[in-house]
Amino acid sequence: ASGSTRRRVGAKLPGAMIRRVMLVVAMEEEASPMIERMKLERREQGLEALPSVVHEGSHNGAYVAVVTPGRCARLGVNMVGTDSAALTTYLAARELRPDLIINAGTCGGFQRTGGSIGDVFCVSSFQHHDRRIPIPGYDKFGLGQREAVPTPRLVAALGLKVGVCSTGNSLDYIPQDDQRMASADAVAKDMEGAAIAWAAELAGNVPLLAIKVVTDIVDGDKPTQEEFLQNLHTASESLQVHVPKVLDFVIDRPLADL
Repeated sequence: ASGSTRRRVGAKLPGAMIRRVMLVVAMEEEASPMIERMKLERREQGLEALPSVVHEGSHNGAYVAVVTPGRCARLGVNMVGTDSAALTTYLAARELRPDLIINAGTCGGFQRTGGSIGDVFCVSSFQHHDRRIPIPGYDKFGLGQREAVPTPRLVAALGLKVGVCSTGNSLDYIPQDDQRMASADAVAKDMEGAAIAWAAELAGNVPLLAIKVVTDIVDGDKPTQEEFLQNLHTASESLQVHVPKVLDFVIDRPLADL
């Protein structure tokens, strides 16, 4: 087929039903409960040249894969952050050809926007808060704002909160980061979302939504790392409850009906 007629990877035909879903999850601890809940099987090979891990199977008769970036070969820790998230999402989308990508994971929340530990958000849009390039054109590139798939029916059906997810490569933040998060009325702070959104776009405008569970309060009085580790298990258990419900809703629906 010519370049003008060939369908791009991930580009859905109007009215096409969602039958292939790829979940991108940053940490093994976040992914394991949902993998066990859905009885997905680990694939022998991950993704080309990456330590990523792919679990796959079916849910309500549709193909479902959970992809994690894997662990650092030198340090043995989860490969969190934007670099691994973007590479993993792009290569996985090209290989697995999903109709929909879901970024499922944990996040920081904000007292100033009414956030509490355990809140579950469906992300409306993504941005970066730590890519500051004060040059016309590059400033918008650095901010990297991208919209998630509109999901008003999903949000209403599951009673989810909605808002902006702001991404940075540090667990903490500096005042300039906070200014960007506050100006966007961000409800969630993570280390991967905006990078996953960029990679999904690069892979052929694959539709993306994100489900985030709050583990820590960014503008609270407790050290972020302590609160995050304290609540990681509980938040991961919450994901394994909410993600199958999200899949139940999106499978066999067109994007316009989400």
